[in-house]
Amino acid sequence: MSAVRVREVDWGSHEQALSSLRRTVFVDEQEVAEDEEWDGADPDCRHFLAEDGDGVPIGTARLMPSGQIGRMAVLPEWRGQGIGARLLKLAVDAARAANQSIFLHAQSQAVGFYEHAGFKVTGKPFMEAGIEHREMTLPAK
Repeated sequence: MSAVRVREVDWGSHEQALSSLRRTVFVDEQEVAEDEEWDGADPDCRHFLAEDGDGVPIGTARLMPSGQIGRMAVLPEWRGQGIGARLLKLAVDAARAANQSIFLHAQSQAVGFYEHAGFKVTGKPFMEAGIEHREMTLPAK
């Protein structure tokens, strides 16, 4: 695997790359409706970007002011290589540095990924954007 860089980026200067990743994964692949994906919250969130060794965007995540981590998306050809875990760690570290309570709405098929990172399921299954989700929280260290 080429050297993957994961970093926090500004929405204003990286909106195109972040939006393209999310459109590919959520709108095109998972068939999430455009109006559900674009909730208007992005300018107020912290964003994280993974890029391959050539600087091509391959993954993203966001941290909302509430402490909710979401919009975790890694391009299909890059999954299973630890990129999602690196994005999640960066978002968790940012939330902890801001003394935020950390939670997320995990797609049910991804619960194991988040449990491996220390998150605990805290609610019953619910539908969001036409996909079954579970609320999960990360206990304080």
